[in-house]
Amino acid sequence: MNTVRGARERARIEVTAAIKDEARRRLAAEGAAKLSLRAVARELGMVSSALYRYFPSRDELLTALIIDAYDSLGAAAEQADSRALAEGAPPRARWIAACEAVRAWALKHPHEYALVYGSPVPGYSAPADTVGPASRVGNVLIGIARAAYEGRGLALPPLPPALAPEAGRMAAEFAEGLPPAVVAALVAAWAQLAGLVSFELFGQFQGVVEERSAFFTHAAGQLAHGVGLPAV
Repeated sequence: MNTVRGARERARIEVTAAIKDEARRRLAAEGAAKLSLRAVARELGMVSSALYRYFPSRDELLTALIIDAYDSLGAAAEQADSRALAEGAPPRARWIAACEAVRAWALKHPHEYALVYGSPVPGYSAPADTVGPASRVGNVLIGIARAAYEGRGLALPPLPPALAPEAGRMAAEFAEGLPPAVVAALVAAWAQLAGLVSFELFGQFQGVVEERSAFFTHAAGQLAHGVGLPAV
């Protein structure tokens, strides 16, 4: 009985992977807004009713793809930071390594990056279980800033009074123990990192920036400076 159950579970895993792979191909060809379960089923030679047993709706399939993308991107940033840390890199170098890993992942997976950081998909609202995977890159950056803060400290100007309550709320919610000024700078840096990658990926640097790798590394260093990370 266990052998039969194990075979069924393996078959389900394989079919689920095939469905998601085909959905990614359709994302690349047509975009997320046109993703259709019927079209995915047709390409796989399945009847729609069979596919619905794996993903009852388009939104559930989109959610699975979004979680996979966030997890893959987050793992890339985490691994880059772990390698830099193992090599004895200071926080600034760890920060740049993590940012460069985000860029490299996006260039390798442009359609998946667009799914999570591009235009919202009409009619789709991401559920709460995407929040954890979506936070992985941010948590890497928070961890680097925390290590610097607990070591040599971070030098940042005080917050404007109007922003202090909001920054305090953010610090209490997802970066407890860090000063609100640091957390506000981290949120801004996270948004700017996504903007840098998106500008390159979606063509806004065309005719403007030619040496894009060097430019990105410099810009990532500027983001590190904005968070207060020491130069060495």
